[in-house]
Amino acid sequence: MPTRRRALLILLALALLALASLGLALTAGSLSIGLPDIAASLLGQTVAGSDIILQLRLPRALAGFACGGLLALAGALMQVLLRNPLADPYVLGISGGAGVGAMAAMLFGLPLFLIDGLAFAGALGTMLLVFGLAHGDGSWTQTRLLLTGVIVAAGCGALIALMLSVAPETKLHSMLFWLMGDLGQSYSWWPALLTLALVLLLTAPFARELNLLARGLQQAQALGVAVNRLRYAIYLLASLATAASVTTAGSVGFVGLVVPHLVRMAIGNDQRLLLPAAALAGGALLVLADTAARTLIAPQQLPVGVLTALIGVPVFLYLLSRAGLRR
Repeated sequence: MPTRRRALLILLALALLALASLGLALTAGSLSIGLPDIAASLLGQTVAGSDIILQLRLPRALAGFACGGLLALAGALMQVLLRNPLADPYVLGISGGAGVGAMAAMLFGLPLFLIDGLAFAGALGTMLLVFGLAHGDGSWTQTRLLLTGVIVAAGCGALIALMLSVAPETKLHSMLFWLMGDLGQSYSWWPALLTLALVLLLTAPFARELNLLARGLQQAQALGVAVNRLRYAIYLLASLATAASVTTAGSVGFVGLVVPHLVRMAIGNDQRLLLPAAALAGGALLVLADTAARTLIAPQQLPVGVLTALIGVPVFLYLLSRAGLRR
């Protein structure tokens, strides 16, 4: 079992990794910019490449860090809520609802701010629909919530397929890029970053209760945890984090599934350390993946969701094989 000192050192290392990933994102590109010029630009001085740094790379890097952190944080919360290590931020259909809203906006040629607005509205609408259907007579369980989310996600997937089938060819490329995850249009980074900070601040006071809930429902109730209220709070915060991320970057897979597993293996299951560590690791991973997505075959850019899936699939299979060998 990792010691607390080791866990704190790992948390510090993840913070340094996050800073390094942001620095790499600002330097890498078709125009290589040195760290002194980046520092001067961030301090308000005008140097060669200042516009590229401040208007293109910095907003995209901050948006990527915020979205990766939100997905990893939402994944960690969902795994506690459903007590299922395979739970991820998209398991309750929130991504599908955001996709329906965004695809509808793109289909009708609406401007970017309305695409983001309808994506967020679709995510929140799906959240309310899933919760309302799963709540039913007032006594919902993890299984009922999970099944409701899967069915609603399937319905959203059918609507997205319908819109893709009737969309003109001129709009298909942007629609498919959004569905695969794309940070190329993520210039409004501050809502996602603000949401990340808000979710972290709101979950911090409940870390002890989350630790007890992860051990079992009955044990948490016996130790005085208000389980129903805590589960509602987890569901709402995880849904808000997922909605903010999907609205900003589209559907980026595997970050919320793999990162909490890796962090849990490194520092243990103490939510007081796991949640901020997952946010740092998820943010760093998505920034690095996006940097690779825009530089590997430059000037052409890849959807960042494709790279996270290519990374996440073998990593998760490796984790499953390790678990099987231990058993």
